[in-house]
Amino acid sequence: MGIEGHNHSHNHSHSHDAGSDYIHAVAEYRKTFPSKNDVIKQTPDAATREMLLHMQEIGHETAFDRFDQQKPHCTFGMAGVCCKNCMMGPCKITTKSPKGVCGADADLIAARNLLRHIGAAVAGHGARGRESMLALKYAAEGKIKIPIAGKAKLKAVAQTFGIDTKGKSLKKIASKIADILLEDLSQTIPTEHKTLKAFAPPERIKTWTNLDILPISAYHELFEAMHRTGTGTDGDWRNIMQQFERCGLAFSWSSVLGSSIAQDSLFGLPVRNQLKMNLGALKKGYVNIAVHGHSPVLVSEIVKKGGDKKFIDLAKKKGALGIRFYGICCSGLSAMYRYGNVIPLSNAVGAELVLGTGALDLWVADVQDVFPSIMDVAKCVKTTVVTTSDSARLPGAEHYGYDHHHSNINKTEALAEKIINRAIESFAERQDIPIFIPQYEVEAEVGFSVEYITEFFGGTVKPIVEALKSGKIKGIVNLVGCNNPRVLYEKAIADVADILLKNDIIILTNGCASFPLLKLGFCRIAAAEQAGENLRTFLNSKLPPVWHFGECIDNARASALFKSVAASAGEDLKNMPFAFSSPEWSNEKGIGAALSFRLMGVSSYHCVYPPVQGSKNVMDYVLDGGFERFGSRMVVDTDPLALANKIVLDIEEKRKKLGWKH
Repeated sequence: MGIEGHNHSHNHSHSHDAGSDYIHAVAEYRKTFPSKNDVIKQTPDAATREMLLHMQEIGHETAFDRFDQQKPHCTFGMAGVCCKNCMMGPCKITTKSPKGVCGADADLIAARNLLRHIGAAVAGHGARGRESMLALKYAAEGKIKIPIAGKAKLKAVAQTFGIDTKGKSLKKIASKIADILLEDLSQTIPTEHKTLKAFAPPERIKTWTNLDILPISAYHELFEAMHRTGTGTDGDWRNIMQQFERCGLAFSWSSVLGSSIAQDSLFGLPVRNQLKMNLGALKKGYVNIAVHGHSPVLVSEIVKKGGDKKFIDLAKKKGALGIRFYGICCSGLSAMYRYGNVIPLSNAVGAELVLGTGALDLWVADVQDVFPSIMDVAKCVKTTVVTTSDSARLPGAEHYGYDHHHSNINKTEALAEKIINRAIESFAERQDIPIFIPQYEVEAEVGFSVEYITEFFGGTVKPIVEALKSGKIKGIVNLVGCNNPRVLYEKAIADVADILLKNDIIILTNGCASFPLLKLGFCRIAAAEQAGENLRTFLNSKLPPVWHFGECIDNARASALFKSVAASAGEDLKNMPFAFSSPEWSNEKGIGAALSFRLMGVSSYHCVYPPVQGSKNVMDYVLDGGFERFGSRMVVDTDPLALANKIVLDIEEKRKKLGWKH
């Protein structure tokens, strides 16, 4: 589409003709969207292909069918120039109508829409993170019977916060940290954001201070975002984008890092381990339970209870061989790397395919990326669906969860036992259901963290720095993000990974994008054969070329590793040969994650455009406008192979500027 070639100066006056050109470009681009048949023909995962064909055979639609039914997609929505913020509209920007009823032009409408998107991202990770922060606080106060497992993490975080731990019990330390995280999440009084101040690189803090984008709290910046985008409030698109960046920092340091600290403190750090995954790991004859979503508090207890002898014995009395757990999306990944007995199967877009096997007796749905369509498949195969959050109900599902005030969080153990009992009942009720399991299974290594990597290299990251300088490692890329039918499902991620590894670039991964990397064998030591010779030498048959960091808030682990390696190298983070890529990003949290890394000075790379193409000014601001301020760009190419090669070239350019071997 040639957008990278535009003049990136921000001194343009708005032109509705330019806006029309962008809308036309979007109209042309939308014709390239793949169909379900394209996915069937080109998916890199044979199990996905078999399940799509099976679902087609039994007459059950999937996300890919519904995506085809939505074509042609709304050009104005894709371009970001449809405004629905008041009842005088909706208004759309065209050559005939270059302004909405209130006078808002394409620049203002696109900026407002983008700000509302990232506001939803701040709320998304922040709301589910709040549950973990509350659980940490309540565990410290004895209100909930969850042991505090992250002793080392708590002490390390306390030291970074400057908390005096002398003579204080672990519970006192945990309570203090929980209070700080909750305050940074929700305070309205404009004092310093403690988590950002303690954990962000000083050079970045100085940059953000000079640009006046330091956040007050996640709640406040979301509150302000909704206020500014209301009727007749902020009419300056540049000012809107400044608030967009404040929300990006609130997302980074409260919604993501704050949540990560709470979870690691309460449940402990990841443990490196090996497992087998993909649909072939589903086994008949067991009480099969899937955990799906993003909130680990109740899920962790469910998984623990499922290992209790009394429930295993009860399952066997009902004719089962035992109880097995499977992971969908981030709840599964979070439990997987801590407890080792949760088998990851699919990201959110593929959830219907997993349900379609008929092998699951109970599906635990908590929050986020749980599509309502799963209920149709569950009804067909008689899988019991249980919801556990007041924020995420599903019509037809049974509900055993926390109330709006979390007043029953002390009932966590009882809720978990009720859910396990319901799974066993469901197993007994489903003996006549036909099961179809594609027999594809692969080994994978999971459970990496900054702490583990530092320990692996003898308490330092200097070996990574030395390998970077010598060229054994050309760069490090955080390859993450959700999935999107606008590009070939999971293939874009696999294509990017393949090129990066061949060019001696280590990959970090988490969340939905990690599933194809797990399924296709990238996360095992043997995958080093797919890497360049220099990277193979560095890995030394001891590490896989893709380090699985966990769920999507574990972007915090990737940014922490970037920060640690840059500090050890004595370089500003923005100068390092690092990159962030979410080829298939599809939701608001994806906007927040990409912006978070760009604010840190790490460029982001995608195969899907942000919804701002109707405004040349906002598009330029988002793509290249951050380079002068932050040292980073947003790069979009709908061809994943071309995108991967751009990442490689940009990393090589950074190495050249550093004077490192290239």
